[in-house]
Amino acid sequence: MSTASFPEGFVWGVSTSAFQIEGATAADGRRPSIWDTFSADRAEACDHYHRYPEDVRLMKDLGMAAYRFSVSWARILPDGRGKPNAAGLDFYDRLLDELGAAGITAYATLYHWDLPQAVEDLGGWPARDTASLFADYAAAVHERLGDRVDTWFTLNEPWVAAFLGYGSGIHAPGRKSAAEAFRSAHHMLLAHGLGVQALRSAGAAKVGTVLNLSPVMTPAQVSDFGRTLSEEDAEAVARIDALVNRQFLEPMLRGAYPAELLPIVERHGGLGHVHDGDLEAIAQPLDLLGVNYYTPLVVQAQPSEPADPAHPGSEGILFCTIPTAVTAMGWPIVPSCLSHLLGRVSREYPDLDLMVTENGADFVDVVTGDGIHDVERISFIEEHLRAVRAAVEDGARVRGYLVWTLLDNLEWADGYQRKFGLVHVDFATQRRRLKDSALWYRDVIRRNGLTETRPKRPTLETVAARSGVSRATVSRVVNGESSVSPEVRAAVMQAVNELGYVPNLAARSLVTRRTNAIALVLSVPRQGGDALTAAVVQYVTSLLEGAGKQITLMLADTAESHRRIVAHLEARLADGVVLLPPDRADTLAERLSRTGVPIVLLGKPAIASLVPYVDVDNAGGAAAATEHLLALGRRRIGMVCGPTDLITVQDRLAGHRAALQRAGLRPHLALAELTRSSGAAATRRLLGDDPSLDAVFAATDQLAIGALQAAREAGKRVPEDLAVVGFDDIDAASATTPGLTTVRVPVADQALALARLLLSRLEGRHTTSVVLPTRLVVRESA
Repeated sequence: MSTASFPEGFVWGVSTSAFQIEGATAADGRRPSIWDTFSADRAEACDHYHRYPEDVRLMKDLGMAAYRFSVSWARILPDGRGKPNAAGLDFYDRLLDELGAAGITAYATLYHWDLPQAVEDLGGWPARDTASLFADYAAAVHERLGDRVDTWFTLNEPWVAAFLGYGSGIHAPGRKSAAEAFRSAHHMLLAHGLGVQALRSAGAAKVGTVLNLSPVMTPAQVSDFGRTLSEEDAEAVARIDALVNRQFLEPMLRGAYPAELLPIVERHGGLGHVHDGDLEAIAQPLDLLGVNYYTPLVVQAQPSEPADPAHPGSEGILFCTIPTAVTAMGWPIVPSCLSHLLGRVSREYPDLDLMVTENGADFVDVVTGDGIHDVERISFIEEHLRAVRAAVEDGARVRGYLVWTLLDNLEWADGYQRKFGLVHVDFATQRRRLKDSALWYRDVIRRNGLTETRPKRPTLETVAARSGVSRATVSRVVNGESSVSPEVRAAVMQAVNELGYVPNLAARSLVTRRTNAIALVLSVPRQGGDALTAAVVQYVTSLLEGAGKQITLMLADTAESHRRIVAHLEARLADGVVLLPPDRADTLAERLSRTGVPIVLLGKPAIASLVPYVDVDNAGGAAAATEHLLALGRRRIGMVCGPTDLITVQDRLAGHRAALQRAGLRPHLALAELTRSSGAAATRRLLGDDPSLDAVFAATDQLAIGALQAAREAGKRVPEDLAVVGFDDIDAASATTPGLTTVRVPVADQALALARLLLSRLEGRHTTSVVLPTRLVVRESA
C-alpha cells in the first residue's frame, strides 16, 4: 500500500507536563505549586516520578524519536528562588539519562503553568519580579541539564496561564482580574525574553517557545476560509485574533504589540507595566516555535454581547458553537484549520521553523478484555496529520509532530475524567495499557507517514468471510448471544482479532433490528422556548444526520399523538428519542422509557432519575443573579416567580432563596404566569407590599420585562431606584430600555449535548445527565 510520506528527518513524538504526570508532590524537597493549592487532593497523577523508566520504555517500544516534557519549577527551586534543590535536579538527570539510553531526543519546557506557590505569594505573574526569577530558574536548570537537552522551550501556552489563571479564574491561581491577566501576559513575555537570554548565555544551542494558536473565524468561514466578511465581523475576528494569537506572536517575533490591542490593555488597567526596553528584551531570535492546536475559535459580531471573562476586551462579540463533530470536551473537530494555521504562520514568519507540539483529543475510552479500541482518537490524529502534511506540501516549515499526550493524566481543573492519552492508566494501580491509537501511531512512525488512501476498516462481511459463517452469525457473536456454538464463536473471535475488527452499529443491527431512525419529539411548546426549540431542531438534526441517522419530527400535543408516538417506539420504528418535555408534569417521558428505546430529555424531569437529560444550572444561575444584586448593595430584593409546578422555576427559586439565606435575608415572592403582563402585575404587588423595594429578580426575561414596565409606571428609576434582573437572555433582553441584566443559558450547547448524549446511549456507553453552566450578563438594568 502506498504511503503519504513526511519529509526525511520529520520528528515524531509525544508531549507531557510535570504536574499532570509526575506526582510525588512532596518528595525530595518539592514544595507546592499554584496547582497543588488549586487542586490539592488530586496531584499524585501517574507517578511518573517513580515510574519514568517504564514510561520511557513504552516510548521506545512505540518508536518515539522525541519526548517533550516540562520541568517543575517548584521541584528545582521550592521557594521560587535561591539555591537549587539537588534532589529535584537529580530526577531530571535520571530521566534524561534514560531518554538518552533509549535514543529519544529531549525537548524540555521550563514553564507549563505550575508556578511555585511561594512566587505566587510574592505577587505571581502580575508582579514584574517574577520574570527575573524565571530567568534565574532557567539558568539553574540549564547548568545541570543543558548537555542532554536538544531544544529548550521557555513557556507553554502563556495565554492560558494568564487569562484562565488570572482573568476568568478557572485555572490556578484562580484570580479574576482583567488588569492582572494583561499584566501577567506581559510579564510572561518578558520572562520568555529574559529566559532566552539566560539560556543563550549558558550555551543553549536551540531555544523556542510554545503557543496555543487557534484560527479565528466566523461560522461561515469554517467551511469557506475565503468567505468575505462584513465590516463588523471582520473587526470581531481581528480583535479576538489580537487578544489570543497576536498578543504573543508579535512581541516575540516582531518586537511590538498589535496596534488594536494596546487601547484594550490601557482600558483594563493601563500600560504602566510595559517599560522601555521590554519589547526589545522579549523579541529574542528563536530556533523553533511550538504550535499547540486543538480547535478553532469561532466568533461573530453581536453588539449587545458582554465581554467573555477569559477574553477581556471582547465586548460586542459572540463566541459561537458550530454544528460539527466534537471531542468529549465539546471541542469542535476541524482538522483543516490546522493546515490553515500552519500556512498562515509560515507565510507571516517565513524564516521560522515550526513544530506541532500538542495535538490530541479527549474521548470516552472503554477498557475491554481484548484492548482499548479508541477508533475516534485514531481518526482524530490521522485527519490532523493529513492536515499537517498538506501544510508541508504547501511550504509550511513544519519539522515535527508531538501527540498530546503519552498517558491519561490529571487534566488540570477537570481532574482525572479526561482521557487524552495514547496509553491508558488505571489510577488505582498505575497499570499502563497501550490503546489501539498507540499501536497505530507506532506504525505511522515506522512508515514516516500515513497510507496514501485510508485503509478500509474491516467490516462485518470481512469477518464473516474470514471465519466462514454468515453475517448474522457474526452479529450474534458480537452481541454475545448464547445460541452460537463454542466452536463457531472461537472461529469468529479469531477472525475479529486477526483483522482488528471493531464492532459497530451495523454489526448489532441484525440482532437489534436497528433502523438508523431517530424520533425528535416536540411536546407542548415551552414558554419562551422558541429559540431553544429552533436550536435543538437545527443542531440535533445536523449532528445526528451527520452520524448517518434519519430524523423523524413528531409533535406531541394531544393524548392521541402521545399514543401514536408510544406505538411508534413499541414497533421499533426508531432507534432513539430526543424529547423536548412540556412545561408541566406529563407522563409521556415515563411511557416512552418503558419501551426500552434509548431516550434523552431536554430539561430536568420531575423524576430526575427517569432517563438522562440535558439542562442548565438554573439554581446556580439564580444564585449568581441574586449575589450580583447583593454585591451592588441591594438588600430589599423581591422575586417575581413563575408557576411553581415548573421544574425550572422551582430550581431558580431554590437558588435565589439559598443566596438570600447566605446573606441573612428572607425572600419576598410574588407568583405570576409566564407573561409580561403577569410580570408587571406581580411587580406592582411587590412594590405595594414594600415601597422601599430596591431590586427585583424575575424567573424569566418575559417577567423581567414586565417588571421594567411596572417600575416605569410607578415612577421608579432603573437601576437607581430599582434594579431588575431576568433569566434566559432572550433576544428582547438586550433591546429593552435600559438593557436587561440577565442570566444566559447556552442554547446551542444544550442542543449539541442532547445529540452527543443520544449517540453515546446508542453506542451502549455509560451516560449521565448533563447540566451546563449559565453565565450572568450584566447590562444597564443592574
